Amino acid sequence: MATVTASHFVSHVHGGATSVESKPNLAQVSLRNQIVTHNGLRSMNTDDTLQLKTNAKVTAKQSKSMVKKAKADGPSGTIICGTGMNLVFVASEVGPWSKTGGLGDVLGGLPPAMAANGHRVMTVSLRYDQYKDAWDTGVLVEIEVGGRIEIVRLFHCYKRGVDRVFVDHPMFLEKVWGKTGSKIYGPNAGTDYKDNQQRFSLLCQAALMAPRVLNLTGSKYFSGPYGEDVIFIANDWHTALLPCYLKTMYQSRGIYMNAKVAFCIHNIAYQGRFAFSDFSLLGLPDSYKNSFEFIDGYEKPVKGRKINWMKAGILESDRVFTVSPYYAQELVSGVEKGVELDNIIRRTGITGIINGMDTQEWNPSTDKYIDVHYDITTVMNAKSLLKEALQAAVGLPVDKNIPVIGFIGRLEEQKGSDILTAAIPKFIGMNVQIIILGTGKKRFEQQIKQLEVLYPDKARGVAKFNVPLAHMIIAGADFMLIPSRFEPCGLIQLHAMRYGTIPICASTGGLVDTVKEGFTGIQMGDFNVECSKVDPADVLKIVAAVGRALAVYGTLAFREMIKNCMSQDLSWKGPAKNWELMLLSLGAVNSEPGIEGEEIAPLSKENVATP
Repeated sequence: MATVTASHFVSHVHGGATSVESKPNLAQVSLRNQIVTHNGLRSMNTDDTLQLKTNAKVTAKQSKSMVKKAKADGPSGTIICGTGMNLVFVASEVGPWSKTGGLGDVLGGLPPAMAANGHRVMTVSLRYDQYKDAWDTGVLVEIEVGGRIEIVRLFHCYKRGVDRVFVDHPMFLEKVWGKTGSKIYGPNAGTDYKDNQQRFSLLCQAALMAPRVLNLTGSKYFSGPYGEDVIFIANDWHTALLPCYLKTMYQSRGIYMNAKVAFCIHNIAYQGRFAFSDFSLLGLPDSYKNSFEFIDGYEKPVKGRKINWMKAGILESDRVFTVSPYYAQELVSGVEKGVELDNIIRRTGITGIINGMDTQEWNPSTDKYIDVHYDITTVMNAKSLLKEALQAAVGLPVDKNIPVIGFIGRLEEQKGSDILTAAIPKFIGMNVQIIILGTGKKRFEQQIKQLEVLYPDKARGVAKFNVPLAHMIIAGADFMLIPSRFEPCGLIQLHAMRYGTIPICASTGGLVDTVKEGFTGIQMGDFNVECSKVDPADVLKIVAAVGRALAVYGTLAFREMIKNCMSQDLSWKGPAKNWELMLLSLGAVNSEPGIEGEEIAPLSKENVATP
């Protein structure tokens, strides 16, 4: 069993990890060559360097032969490997193991797409549950957080070309036990755990250890530790300490000298603001205080001077990204949409890359949650049947001729839930039904229940997220209403269009980049970003847009819009190539372009780890 110390740099590596496609046998994977350490952290020795060069040559030969075979045989759904880059994605969520929104979806879909292009890819997230497909690597890591030494285990599985690494500690597992819908960040919606800084500090430090200490052999193209020539992709405020720790704990000691950090903003509204006195908990030199210092006019968590994790992540990383081009423009447009970090982002610059979606999981021709499968040639007949099934499932009058509007999302002001509940009474008198699926703030859940009482034949609300019902709504509804004040990228509109459901959306973030007025959906205009009250003008925008949608329903133009939606390439293939170009521009040592591989590795038995 291996024990590695991060903060105090005193321990040696004594064991390692193996592929989890078979149960780990530490006797077979002894890391006897890893006893050379650098201040307690292992640096690569001569044998490592020789092995990496040998592996690179072998990989290059395999790559060329596989490219020729792939071109001859056509798409096969397998990973094609080039020399590529060593990429390590770090996030508080990774779908399907943990997910509260778009962050988990991105970490679930983008890494396999990068692996399909020939890069070696790892994700590091947290073990919130006893994941049946992730096995104990036998590697223990000692990390100092909040002045205490904590011991964490690293778990691993290899799926769809990606090394999925999970950090195991009671701060995660004991709090959540699989109920990740509302417990990743706090015991309930809107309430944070008091030790979140320690929790996510631990994640950042463990993520920096993983590429060096895990001897991973799950891939037939790559084996051994990732080494030090890696690019870390940190995501949102929870991982914003990573570039700081990289510089202070490693690069100051001559380790990870060629590593780079890309910082991706998925939602600027959540920044990790804490009392300034909490800086002492982070284990960073005082020279970093300026990167964290932040003053706002709010009294939470304390009044006045604060630290801001996201600010530090933006300033200390090598490059800043976000999840759509239009959202990138919004973030530097002013204080409101930049949420008081607009001046910092203007200083560093930001690049927006639109998200894709997993077109294997979300596929109307194979979806296990719907009773009638269809494609672009059979969509019209299939959707009427699926609408009737949806209406019956939620207890609405079954009538395929009544237009059905769906809403799927967190019930909170950012998603426009307050604007939605104010608008429904103003359009529900039209020939329409609405189905609302989501969980969030109790007052919105209560308002939705009240709408059911007032309009029993028109409205239905489900205040607990239900995956099968989400798929049924996306397949059976005619329109998807997305009234967000902020929507950095959004995936619900991508899922809707994939299934031939027309988005009615606010003109913000990725909704602007992906939904084209009159062609693939209906734009409502942008909404007031002030979340403390509902702007009557925004309510009228929803009512007017619903009216326009109902006017086009059942017409030739409606059919054309459905076909326009379904004919798009919404996969991760294009976004993955854009990410590749941007990450290559960081100039990390030994980083090379990938190749034109498959879109993504298949969901198949061969990718499922078994004991």
